[in-house]
Amino acid sequence: METIYDRTEDLGEYIPEPDDDRIICRCEEVTKGEIRRAVYDGMFTITEIRRYLRCGMGLCQGQTCAKLVKGIVARELKISPALLEPATSRAPMRPLEMKIYAKEGEDNE
Repeated sequence: METIYDRTEDLGEYIPEPDDDRIICRCEEVTKGEIRRAVYDGMFTITEIRRYLRCGMGLCQGQTCAKLVKGIVARELKISPALLEPATSRAPMRPLEMKIYAKEGEDNE
C-alpha cells in the first residue's frame, strides 16, 4: 500500500544546514541540500526525488544512496522512513560495445 503524504501541510521555511553540501549520491553528485530543497519544492516521494534529481539513477542504481535519500526525505517530512515507498531498484549495468555482442554470436555458430 502506497502512503500518500498530505501535500497541503506546510513544511515551513527551507533553512539551509551546515552539511547541505555533503554529497549523498556519488554517481550523480547530488547533495543533501538539493534533496532537502526538492522536498520543500513539493517532491514528497522517493520516485519524484529520483526523477527530479537523478539520485539513484547512476551506475550503482541507488545501491549506495537509497537509504540515505530515504532518511533525508523522511526527516524533512517528519515521518518514519518505513512510510516511504522505495524507488524501483535495478541491477547495476554498464554500456557494452556492439562488437562484444557480435563476438558472442560468432562463438555460437
